[in-house]
Amino acid sequence: FGAALQYFTGSKEHNVRLRELAVKRKWRLNEYGLFAGRRRLAGADEEGIYRKLGLPCFPPELRENHGEFEGDVPLDDLVTLNDIRGDLHVHTTASDGRNTIEEMAEAAKARGYRYLAVCDHSRSATIANGLSIERMKKHVRDIRAADEKIRGITILVGCECDILPDGSLDYPDSILKECDWVVASIHSAMGTGKGKKRTPTERTLAAMENRYVCAIGHPTGRLLGRRAAMELDIGRIAEAAATTGTFLEVNASWPRLDLKDLHIRQALDAGAVLTINTDAHDTGQLDQMRFGIITARRGGATRRAVVNCWTLATLRKRIAAKR
Repeated sequence: FGAALQYFTGSKEHNVRLRELAVKRKWRLNEYGLFAGRRRLAGADEEGIYRKLGLPCFPPELRENHGEFEGDVPLDDLVTLNDIRGDLHVHTTASDGRNTIEEMAEAAKARGYRYLAVCDHSRSATIANGLSIERMKKHVRDIRAADEKIRGITILVGCECDILPDGSLDYPDSILKECDWVVASIHSAMGTGKGKKRTPTERTLAAMENRYVCAIGHPTGRLLGRRAAMELDIGRIAEAAATTGTFLEVNASWPRLDLKDLHIRQALDAGAVLTINTDAHDTGQLDQMRFGIITARRGGATRRAVVNCWTLATLRKRIAAKR
């Protein structure tokens, strides 16, 4: 079934390129195999088809005709689920999550993670029970206490801080500096920008200039089947991310998958580093990490280009470099 497996996992565009290569050799390729006249040349396995056509066996996620034939994307060392050392964006009952800090940490530990960043919503996210400054101060203490209590995993103090319509952040620096990890995200006023409002691109660029912002969460704001992506200049954002040392999130939550594969490719080409996170609101959603991995692989992301494949020490060093 090798030929059928290749045929139905490759995109139409990828398969057309393969058939064109076969035709140039006066061969015929379909879901039954690779043929010279009636003689079957390959098809028992995928590798044989690619090998006969003089190609490497492309991982299924890269079969999109987006540069794989030209050698523009890496074929080795693509990120895998086993490479992930931690999740850097989860929520708890402190805001709109359904499990406590301790429950989320124990669930992450059970999945083999070495660290976890608790990133509850900031004060403007009232619909998500965002934390006031006083509640956030208490939350910081609660996370530190949980980190002392639970062995075998490091719990990082984080927050998901709203990027406001004028490009400022929802928390002052006095709060952000108390966090180990800050995800800045747009949750409102997602239009092109009118009056005193800045465009989503301008707001994102402004947020990345803040020394305490580690990552931009779900950068385009899309919700699959419900809300289109914001109008963003991904090229400018990717370049700014690389320049400022800000990570760009691949949000693994199935309604988001944001960044998408083509934006991931742009980000990597610009020299930006990714962070793949679940944005989990309960312990079960931690398992959505695999969706982010698949999306990142489609974009050609290697383990070196994903911050939560790094050790905690390396992660802390990179955060300190921006601060």
